[in-house]
Amino acid sequence: MSEPTPSPRPVEQGRGGERLPLPPMDQLNAEQRAAAQALIDGPRKAVYGPFVPLLRTPALLDRVAQLGEALRFGGTLDARVRELAICVAAREVGNQFEWVMHRPLAEAAGVAAAALEAVRVAARPEGLKADEQVAVDVATELLQRNGLADATYALAVETFGEAGVVELSTLVGYFVMVSWVMNVARTPSRPTADVTPLPSWPL
Repeated sequence: MSEPTPSPRPVEQGRGGERLPLPPMDQLNAEQRAAAQALIDGPRKAVYGPFVPLLRTPALLDRVAQLGEALRFGGTLDARVRELAICVAAREVGNQFEWVMHRPLAEAAGVAAAALEAVRVAARPEGLKADEQVAVDVATELLQRNGLADATYALAVETFGEAGVVELSTLVGYFVMVSWVMNVARTPSRPTADVTPLPSWPL
């Protein structure tokens, strides 16, 4: 299995501040208002995170939101596995928002706090449950090597099944995608006193 390597630090706190903030509601066109209302009426209950910059393209926002809902609220992976994989993706691409949001969810789902701290500092987590370790190895290998070695793939199929491997791979890709959108937009994370953020550096 691959060892974690130092990953990019968060970039959303860069010089110049947020590039694509939430527009005033009275400046939204009909399509943007409809997309925003769909988020408010759905499981997210608000417009935040990647959907702030994505509001510039409401048709794309709708499709991205639907995929995210399918993965987060309609997926088959155990919440421990899902949230841990999201944390690995957030750390690997240096996105503070997703880290701050999903790190508490991972711990609430049963992932050990010490393991999450290891993920935060790009160290190999110890003491994970078997399926959690496979999820970390799959996410890390995908993110660092753009694919899976035969041994990693075989163990992933044994652990999650073929459908589960497809779902896990899609989950990692989804959160990399929305993290990249926020990294470009410099979307700030939610302030919190309860989550130690990823190490950051100003751009």
